[in-house]
Amino acid sequence: MRHRIARIDGTPYAIAAGFASGASISFTPFVGFHFIIAGIIAWIIRGNILTSAIGTAVGNPWTFPFIWAVTYNLGVYILGWEATGDIMTSMNTMFGSFTIVDLVNDPIKALGPFLKTVFLPMFIGGVIIGGSLWIVFYWPIFKLVSKYKINRLKRRQAKSGINGANEDD
Repeated sequence: MRHRIARIDGTPYAIAAGFASGASISFTPFVGFHFIIAGIIAWIIRGNILTSAIGTAVGNPWTFPFIWAVTYNLGVYILGWEATGDIMTSMNTMFGSFTIVDLVNDPIKALGPFLKTVFLPMFIGGVIIGGSLWIVFYWPIFKLVSKYKINRLKRRQAKSGINGANEDD
């Protein structure tokens, strides 16, 4: 995976910023929209959109339960709320409080309690953790890609007999 990411066309900044954007967006509660949001953020900061999609793999079925628990608990803590239990209990309670008919007739009223008690804390916690992890993902990938591209250029120059010096100097 490291080799494939390093070989993607683009500058080390673009590749690392794209991946970091995708990885950090995985910590937000916008499940199903991670690719789109990561791509938009990568485009805005001139990151690589392909690597932003790859970065969203940080959030996956194995990591989401941990991500949701951490972001929810951090959000509840920041908001100064008393945690009423774990996130899965809160989600089950909220989703059990309305029917499909309620959702179709008035989605805002049906989802209102969920948005306030579950989504808001997860959003706040996810933005803080995701923003912090952007840096954590960016620097190692930037260093890895930079080193790889420099070494690859040196190998290509050595193979073609170019030593990098201008003979006219």
